[in-house]
Amino acid sequence: MIPMLLIHLLEALIGFSAGLAVGAGYVAFITILGIIPRLIQLSKTEMFLPIYTACILFGSIFGIYLSFTSQTWEYSAIIVAIWGLMQGIFNGMLAAALTEVLNVFPILYKRIGVEKHLLWLFMAIVFGKIAGSLFQWVFFVR
Repeated sequence: MIPMLLIHLLEALIGFSAGLAVGAGYVAFITILGIIPRLIQLSKTEMFLPIYTACILFGSIFGIYLSFTSQTWEYSAIIVAIWGLMQGIFNGMLAAALTEVLNVFPILYKRIGVEKHLLWLFMAIVFGKIAGSLFQWVFFVR
């Protein structure tokens, strides 16, 4: 029979290894997409690079902390709205970077022949995303 201490050590080793694998994949994904360098380049804020690095590091650590604790905080609706806005901006930029890297939209436009109606297509995507998010929050999140 395997002692419980050995089982716990094995579980810790497996959990740590899985965390390293997921973390390395996340960093590789963000690096390959080039989101942060592109944002720095577009905003012309190279002087804030150490601050960007610290924000990414502390944001990741804080996210890990929130994932592994059962601690809850009561915030006002304004703070929750700002938090949700920041998460939405990040997810939207991540999705946009992914589609840009994979050239999804140019291929889609040529395949279905909507090159003359790009504005309408973009507006449909934007309003569809907004409507879907509102539907989820109004009917499923209580």
